[in-house]
Amino acid sequence: MERGHPVRQRTRRPRSIHEHKGWHSRDYLPHFDCPEHLQFITFRLFDSVPASVIANWKSELKITPNLSQDHLRVLELYHRLAIYEDAGYGSCFLRHPPIAEVVQNALLFFDARRYRLQAWSVMPNHVHVLIATMAGHPVSELLHSWKSFTAKKCNQLLRRHGAFWMEDYFDRFIRTAQHLAYARDYIHHNPVKAGLCQTPAQWRWSSAHGTRTSRPPADRMSALHTPAPIVTSS
Repeated sequence: MERGHPVRQRTRRPRSIHEHKGWHSRDYLPHFDCPEHLQFITFRLFDSVPASVIANWKSELKITPNLSQDHLRVLELYHRLAIYEDAGYGSCFLRHPPIAEVVQNALLFFDARRYRLQAWSVMPNHVHVLIATMAGHPVSELLHSWKSFTAKKCNQLLRRHGAFWMEDYFDRFIRTAQHLAYARDYIHHNPVKAGLCQTPAQWRWSSAHGTRTSRPPADRMSALHTPAPIVTSS
């Protein structure tokens, strides 16, 4: 056997778990993930919009992975989802104050450490959040953190098991100052539009309410607001 230099094998650098993905798609929904950008994010309860309804809309609108967030068909999908969810379909677990408080406190918990929270509104069956992303904290990881913690805590309070949030989420990155103003206005007025209150400031689970909950110490994360269990009617 002839001696020589050992053959060097190319190894692919593994993707960091904290790497921002840029433009990517998941389940035919376009996502954008980049640090130091403003992102308008919506995530929903598992039964806020039936999966079959979403699938039919995607098929009808011919939603494909290559479509951008600004494509007219994608915008139409977002519009239909917004109308459907504002009608209050599904279990609407977030209408219970202790459940809404768990979610709101979870959003506030890592503010200024993993993202900069700009606006939010916790609706009965969905959540709107406007954040400025920070390097090292991809949007998908933020969503996983919010959803996994709140799902466990809320299910405990509701004395139930199983899915709590819809698996995917919807996001749009903010393009202009006008877009930013529109997104913030949309978030704050969503409870008014849904008939839950008369003015944005009246909705307790929103940044428009004006009483920003203080972030609890890190060692209290596991015990973040634990009121008595909620019993819902079947």
